[in-house]
Parts: sequence; C-alpha cells; structure tokens
Amino acid sequence: MVPAARSSGLVSPGSVLGVLALLAVLEPQASAHIRYEISEERAKGFAVGNVVADLGLDPRSLSVRRLRVVSGASRKFFEVNWETGEMFVNDRLDREELCGTLPSCTVTLELILERPLELFRAEVVIQDINDNNPSFPTREMELEISEAVALGTRFPLESAHDPDVGSNSLQTYELSPNEYFALRVQTREDGTKYAELVLERALDWEREPRIQLVLTALDGGTPPRSSSLPIRITVLDANDNVPAFNQSLYRARVREDAPAGTRVVQVRATDLDEGPNGEIVYSFGSHTRAGVQDLFALDPVTGLLTIKGQLDFEDTKLHEIYIQAKDKGANPEGAHCKVLVEVMDVNDNAPEITVTSVYSPVPEDAPLGTVIALLSVTDLDAGENGLVACEVPPGLPFSLTSSLQNYFTLKTSAALDREAVPEYNLSLTARDSGTPSLSALTTVHVLVSDINDNPPQSSQSSYDVYVEENNLPGVPILNLSVWDPDAPHNARLSFSLLEPGGEAGLVGRYFAISRDSGVVSSLIALDHEDQREFELTALISDGGTPVLTTNISLNIFVTDRNDNAPQVLYPWPDRSSVETLPRGTSAGHLITRVVGWDADAGHNAWLSYNLLGAPNQSLFNVGLRSGQVSTARPVQDTDSPRQILTVLITDNGEPSLSTTATLTVSVTEESPEARAEFPSGSDPGEQNKNLTFYLLLSLILVSVVFAATVLGVIIFKVYKWKQSRYLYRGPASSLYRTPGPSLHTDALPGGLLPVTPHLYHQVYLTTDSRRSDPLLKKPNAASPLSSHQNTLRSCDPVFYRQVLGAESAPPGQVRGGNPAQNDTKTF
Repeated sequence: MVPAARSSGLVSPGSVLGVLALLAVLEPQASAHIRYEISEERAKGFAVGNVVADLGLDPRSLSVRRLRVVSGASRKFFEVNWETGEMFVNDRLDREELCGTLPSCTVTLELILERPLELFRAEVVIQDINDNNPSFPTREMELEISEAVALGTRFPLESAHDPDVGSNSLQTYELSPNEYFALRVQTREDGTKYAELVLERALDWEREPRIQLVLTALDGGTPPRSSSLPIRITVLDANDNVPAFNQSLYRARVREDAPAGTRVVQVRATDLDEGPNGEIVYSFGSHTRAGVQDLFALDPVTGLLTIKGQLDFEDTKLHEIYIQAKDKGANPEGAHCKVLVEVMDVNDNAPEITVTSVYSPVPEDAPLGTVIALLSVTDLDAGENGLVACEVPPGLPFSLTSSLQNYFTLKTSAALDREAVPEYNLSLTARDSGTPSLSALTTVHVLVSDINDNPPQSSQSSYDVYVEENNLPGVPILNLSVWDPDAPHNARLSFSLLEPGGEAGLVGRYFAISRDSGVVSSLIALDHEDQREFELTALISDGGTPVLTTNISLNIFVTDRNDNAPQVLYPWPDRSSVETLPRGTSAGHLITRVVGWDADAGHNAWLSYNLLGAPNQSLFNVGLRSGQVSTARPVQDTDSPRQILTVLITDNGEPSLSTTATLTVSVTEESPEARAEFPSGSDPGEQNKNLTFYLLLSLILVSVVFAATVLGVIIFKVYKWKQSRYLYRGPASSLYRTPGPSLHTDALPGGLLPVTPHLYHQVYLTTDSRRSDPLLKKPNAASPLSSHQNTLRSCDPVFYRQVLGAESAPPGQVRGGNPAQNDTKTF
C-alpha cells in the first residue's frame, strides 16, 4: 500500500483523507493506483499530495523522465511540480459543475513517465462543501383548498433543489406556525426530500378565506443554508367528492432509444360527481423534477403518458413522475399518484480510444515486447454494452495486452526490419460487446529507425574486365554496381582497391578507384607484352557503426594490339652472315632459314615471309610460313657468285607491320657433295669431334630446359585451374567477359631460347582449328637474346644448320609458322 497523502498546511487536519495504492502489472512497466480526497473550491496552487513520495519515485529524474498528468477532461485541473513532486490544483474545482448531483465525484488521472515508459493511475475524490443554498423552482406557491376537505388530507408542496450532496444537501423543511396545517417531510426513493401539508383542523371559508404560510427548506451544512417559499392558500366552498386514482404507484420500462410518441403508461382516476365536478383533468404534479416535462408528455384527458424527448440511459436511469388529477368543479382539490419510469440501456455509444503516449521511431533491433504506445478505451454504455475489446490488424509484428480494465499496451510481437517495412500505420480497433456491436478506429503511426545490419551488396561477386593495351590513361574501365539497403547514413559507400594479400603496389601504380562512385580507371597505358593479367580486390565499406564491408574480385585482362613490328632473329641484323651455295646444286636445296619473331600475340604474331629483292629472283624461293630459303632451280654457271637477298617479314595484324632481313649467299665452285661432307672446310676428323661435342651439349641443354618447362607448365596450369576455369571467354575487343568459345590461351616460358624471366614462348590457339602459333616474347633492354645468339653462333655452322634445318622444326615457325602445319608446337 502506498502511504497516505500528507496534509497540507493550507487545509485543516483530516481534509486529505489518505492515499490508497493498488499495485498492478502493466507489461513491461509497473503501474500503481493512488487515491486522494480534497474539498472543492480549493485555490489554485493548493497541494493535493506528493505523488513522487507516494509512488516511491526518484525526484531527481522527474525533469528527465518528463512526468505528465493526463486526464480525459478538456481542462487541466491538476499539475505536478517537477522540483518538489507535489501535485497541485491548477484550475477551479466545482464539484457541482464536474459531477452534478452524483453522490460521489472522482477525477481520474494518468501519471505518465517516459524513458522508460511508465503509467500510474490516480484518483482525486472531490469532497462537497456547503456552498449552495436550497432553491425553489417558483417564487411563491398558490393552493386552492375546499373547506369540505377531510382532516388528514395531504397537499404536496413545491420541492426545493440543493446542488450540494451528502450532509450539505437538502435535509428538511419547516413551516411557519399556523392553526390549520402541519408539515410532513417525505423521502423519495432516490433519497431526496419533499414536503406535504397535512390538514389538521377543518377549514372555514366564511371565517378565513385566505391563509398565508411560509415554507423554509434547510440543508445540513454548518451553519445550515436555507430558502423560503411563500404559500398563498385560497379556501373554496365545499365540493363533496374529489377524484381518486385506482393505484397510487405506477411502474413502466422503456428503451432509451424509444422514439417520440412511444406509450409509457396510462394513469386512471375516478370522480363520483356528475357533470363538470366529475370531469377529470390530468397534469404533472408540482414536485415533479425539472426537465421531466421536456422528456414526457401527458394527455390531460386520457392520462396517457408518452415519450416526448430523447431519453438517455447514461444521464438518468430512473425517472420519478408525479401526476395529479382534478375535476372541473369548484373544488380544485385533486388526487395524486407517482409513476416510476425505468430507462433501459441500448448500445448507442461507440467506444472512445485515447492514445496517451507513442514511442516512435522504434529501432529495428528492438527486443520483443518493446512498448510502443499506451491506450485507454472508454464506453459510456453499461453492462455488456460497455465491455470493450481492442485489437490490432493480423499479420503485423504488434500485439495488444491489457492488465488494467480499459487500458491496453501496444508492444512488438515479432522482429522489425526497416528494409522490408520502414513505417507502420496501425489501425487499432476498439469493439464493444453490444448487439449490434459498435466500434471505434484510431491510427498510430510508428516509424522504424535503421541500424547498420546489411553489408554492401553487389549483383556479382567478381568481375572480368578486358582492356585493350595502349588504352588512354584515366578513362574508366569498370563501374562497380554496389548498393546498401540500409538507411542513407548507413548506406554511404566508400570504395578502395587492394591486391591479393593486402598489397597495394599495382593499385597505386596502375589502377585507381573513385572513393565515392566506384569507377575503376587505369592510371597508365597498359602493355599486353609487359603484363597480361591483374588480380585486384575492391573493398566496399558502408558508413555505419560498426562498419560493414564487402570484397569483390576484379580480374583485369590486357588484350593485345598489333603495336610491335616483327624482328629478325636470324640472320642477325648487326652481323654479317654469308651462306654458301655450290654451283650445280639442284632445285629444292635448303640454303638457310630466315627466323623472325613478333612480341604481339595471337593472329597479330603470325608471320609471313616473302622474297622482296634478289639479283636473280628465279633462283631462290622463300617459304611463306616457314621462312626457309631454298633453290627454285639448279644453280648454273651463269649465276652471279654473290647474291644479296632481301626477305620481307610481315605480321597478320590490322594494320600489318613488317620488317626486312638481308641475306648474303655466296655461290662457290665446290661440289655439293664435298660441301655436305665437310661443311666448314676443316679437317674431317676435327670437324667430327667438334660436332659430337656440340651435339651432346645441345642434347643435355635441351633435355634440361624441356623438363623444367613441362614441370612449370603443370604447376602453372594447376594454379590457374583453381582460380578460374574460363580465363578468356570473350572476344579480345570486349570490355567485359561474355560467354563464348575460348579464343586463345598462354603457355609458360619454354622453348628453344634459354629460360629467363624476360624471354619465353607463347602458344596461341585459334578458334575451331585448335592450332598453335609459338611466339617469342619481345626481349627487354637487358635481354639475354644476345647471349643466346652468341651460343648458337659459337656452334659449328653445319651443326647450326642441322639444329635449325629440316631435322627439327623450322625456325620460322617459332615466330610465325603456318598454323595449318602443326596442331601444337612444344619446345
């Protein structure tokens, strides 16, 4: 129990009767019920009680938690001082204005605290004080009484009205002293008093035709208040019979929605006289309450009581009507009866919903059971018509619970997701139990606030980008499509680039990404011959707390352009090379082989050889794809002893690039058989020894290089197969990868030349033909090509021709051999 309210110094002890607190559970906060009693007409600022102390609250948290007093009235009668915790009177309290004639007057309040949300219920009982005088409806009363009236006859008098209640209401009547009448005070069924004159001494018209009396109404206050009503009595000559009702009390029941003209009851009185003295006229009695005649109509001839106005069960449940019957004779004395009309309730009042507090916006990670709003529902009807149930539309993550009558708590019943539903317009329905049922609808707007629970999202986890070499620096090559479903402040994205393993070497040197837009661009012109593939990671971070990130893999492939002209490997451009051709050599004799190479790839590296110039072009023939220089006819004695051949080497690019190789052929007189036997002109025994040594050395070197190449290819293929099974799935001119057959692939370093980081072979496969075109990489400035050439040149010329001759793959096919001759070239 909450302690009783403390007495204020402004009132007498006992004016504040106490505080009763009923603890109840209002999920998820506790709710208490406190009760105060004060007198009406207290001055503004009068302290009712310390609600903070009575509720056990912390006074220091009042301003932070915003303690508010909410009532259903339009005027705010009470307020709470946040500094002292006292609830004080804020407006004039008139019990009669607030509650009329009700015996008890209670003002219901809700005390609301925020952060967290708590609700306390308070009742202030307004005690009546004797501040109203009894009053009569008329300034004076006139009675006409026949002298023949029998002793003991009663005459109802005007009833006084006192708006005060309890002991301060009308308590009794007093009559001025006289010798004819006594006063009898009667009590109605509702507890109110009325007075009747009782004739105790026979009247005598001849002796005293008029009598003056004073009726005084007194209340029970201290001191009592009173009012007086003059009564003028006119004594009439005798009339033998007066009307009489067949019963003194009539009862009737009628619905509050009964239309005008509905029959209530019919009273009946009889008079034994004849003529005008026997004709009865019905009328409302003098002590009938004010306002009854506005609701009911009485037929003066038939005595039929009907509905005249609109009844209201919520206003008055029982009407007490007094009817008198008088004849038309000289004796105005009449009979009186009472009619009790019970008003039956109908369901004519819809519920009313009051939302006292709304918690919005609600974080989307709010736990289940979070209180969103407090609602109070009222219905003026009675019984089942006043029983109200409140409901929320199905399928929403909210529910309504009630722990106090007519109070409901709106709370979450499921997880919220701002990205799915950012706000709710909850249509709450209150429905009573009447027939037909009436309902009320109110809308509660609830916003859902965002939390950073979604990382950046992309339609692709990786991008394959194809960029043609020699591109323009700064031009975008890729625009990442990334979004974040969170709210704008959490969805603010920033982009950065990383290499695998977190390195950033290639990022700052080759590529950049816009931090805000996610546009990737190259910083320099890319070179297919320098590096063909870049593996990067785009890191996308949002602006929430904590920051959420997403990684997207970027595979950037540099496609080839025909930007390198063919180069001559043999004959060496900077060295004089003379090939000998004995006279009498037959047609088809292989003289040498022109070897060219192109740093480009694929079709751009396919080379073709043509004889551009010679003293006698009919003598020589150059293989279009192989570059083999051979005799087109037998060598004749008339042929010039010195032949300078110019061979045009052209690639297959668009546009094609070309270069020339100059070859000197010396026509000698020795026979082809001797030249074949002793190619160098040295001693045959010495020549055979050198040839054997070089053959063994070359075989060992080629075997070692071949083994290393095969092992490297296997390791590289396994590594690349794990990363991606489809490295080149689109045409070289496409910026992004598109489905389609593979156009080309690369092989690892290997082949004829020494294995170095700067010199390796490329094997290009054409579409459909599945044929390859081996290609040597363009040497760098510090290329070991010169050492390779020196190594070849140091060999015996016969051995050199054997290595590059028909016994092995033609040297021309290393750079640009006919792809139709071999499916795959492996060195």
